[in-house]
Amino acid sequence: MQITTPVSDVLERYLDLSLLELKYTAQNMANIDTPGYKTVGFDFAGEMERSLHGMLAGQTKNGVARKPVSVGSPRVGLVDGLLERPDGNNVSMDREGMNMAEAQLQFRTGIELWKRETARVMDAIHEDSK
Repeated sequence: MQITTPVSDVLERYLDLSLLELKYTAQNMANIDTPGYKTVGFDFAGEMERSLHGMLAGQTKNGVARKPVSVGSPRVGLVDGLLERPDGNNVSMDREGMNMAEAQLQFRTGIELWKRETARVMDAIHEDSK
């Protein structure tokens, strides 16, 4: 039996996006010496906002889901505005390092929030036994 709450659904999406951001950042870093490689990524905050709007659209006023809502895949694409080296590659290790650190912090934050939500649900389940 799987117990979910609106908060746990949002946290699941948050963690999925954090992991995806880590994946694309690592992919970019791995291709720093690949001639012609273009940096790939997505707007984390924008995708999280889009996900929240999609999730909220599937709820009633009291927060109970009417139906499962699929928020879809994030809009991943080439990153604009980066300097291109003579070999056509535009990966910046400084930028990717900052993205990696940010994504790691986002993931750690998501895990801590997930733990708290799980503890809150478990407390509610065991409230009657006290």
